[in-house]
Amino acid sequence: MMPRHHAAAFSNGYPRGNTFDISPHNLWLWPSSPVASLVSFGLLSAGGAPELETVRYYDLTTVQGTARGWEREERILLCVPLRDAEAHLGMFFSHMRNLTYPHHLIDLAFLVSDSKDNTLKVLSDSLEAIQADQDPKQPYGEISIIEKDFGQKVNQDVESRHGFAAQASRRKLMAQARNWLLSAALRPYHSWVYWRDVDVETAPFTILEDLMRHNKDVIVPNVWRPLPDWLGGEQPYDLNSWQESETALALADTLDEDAVIVEGYAEYATWRPHLAYLRDPFGDPDMEMEIDGVGGVSILAKAKVFRSGVHFPAFSFEKHAETEGFGKMSKRMGYSVIGLPHYTIWHLYEPSVDDIRHMEEMERERLAREKQEEEKKKNQQKIKEEYSDTRNEWEKDKQEMQNLAAQPKPVKDKQKAPSRDGLAQPHNQQPGSGNQAKAGSVNAAQGDIKAQVVKQEGNAARQEGKAVQEGDKRAAVGAQDVPQANPGAAQQVGNAAA
Repeated sequence: MMPRHHAAAFSNGYPRGNTFDISPHNLWLWPSSPVASLVSFGLLSAGGAPELETVRYYDLTTVQGTARGWEREERILLCVPLRDAEAHLGMFFSHMRNLTYPHHLIDLAFLVSDSKDNTLKVLSDSLEAIQADQDPKQPYGEISIIEKDFGQKVNQDVESRHGFAAQASRRKLMAQARNWLLSAALRPYHSWVYWRDVDVETAPFTILEDLMRHNKDVIVPNVWRPLPDWLGGEQPYDLNSWQESETALALADTLDEDAVIVEGYAEYATWRPHLAYLRDPFGDPDMEMEIDGVGGVSILAKAKVFRSGVHFPAFSFEKHAETEGFGKMSKRMGYSVIGLPHYTIWHLYEPSVDDIRHMEEMERERLAREKQEEEKKKNQQKIKEEYSDTRNEWEKDKQEMQNLAAQPKPVKDKQKAPSRDGLAQPHNQQPGSGNQAKAGSVNAAQGDIKAQVVKQEGNAARQEGKAVQEGDKRAAVGAQDVPQANPGAAQQVGNAAA
């Protein structure tokens, strides 16, 4: 038993108690023998006067559903089928807390079936938490949890749930689950029924008011799902909302009586216009589109649709079952079935087997790329260490060459410079030349010294291995700048002295 925070009377029906029950609902029996039955059921007072406190009267004309139900306090039955949904309940209840439709006008009904995880415990804990919330706007109305197994053998992984081979049997079992939940939870005071999948990731908080505002018998939004960037970023998800096509009708005529057409599979090429593919991110979210089949992710329907006999066929109805068969049956009964192509909610992304295989391949490529980059860095570091000493030697040699080039050089005498081979040219000294001949000898000796200096500089450069050509050119230039000794001039000077 869980505490109830809203004990006010229903706008149409019996007053609420102070608790809500998660067990199957009570069954009221009305026997044919009035007096005996009243006695046996304890409905007579001590004085014998009948006290039929359990008799309630409902005026169903007041629960037809209108466009502004929140202003008229119209109650909504929110139905959620669950199977191995433990991982998604946290996200689901975060959405429930944010719904803007008055929570006390929303009754919750959950069907837990064929679950192997802790769905039931997590669900009960989450409901206790939201019902005990100190915010008076958080607790919901009546809450029902129903347990019923249907022998569903299809696994809950994406590949199994969406594989073509399992679709027909899976859809029929899901239809049974929806019908069980609806028949157990629908009350005479409900004006609307809202079906919601537990794994919706993103939806407007105002979705109930947004859909109700259209005042249609059955209405669904567009449902997409986000994808990783390497898969395109986004993708249509619910392909069960569509308009009928001539191709599909012709296909249905060729199938067996129990066959079930399912959308999104190559085995059944129906060429139907799908609500999902007509989405424009910038389109008018209130734009309506008549459809024949509906998806089950998010359905808002007036309760009168179900009261009139429309349900989720657990058999082949016009070659369709479950929600698509529900859409077909609603149309056959004359109800309006509408889709909103530009009003989008987002389903949780669940990677398929192909997606997982692709992600594993991308991960292997990433690891190989990182390993290659690491090896490249190691090789670069090794090369750097091996050639660091060579760079130091080059810097040392370069500095020595710069120091050598910066040393002052002797002034060259163009009159008495050494010849190209670095030796002074011999000359004829005339008798009586005196000091002039001696000066010529001194200049020749100085030329020899200069040539030796130039030669030593060239040898030093060659030893360093870096300036062979520069040394040769310097030696050549030095030899060219030294003029040859002129013996004729010395002779002329001697003759003049004589």
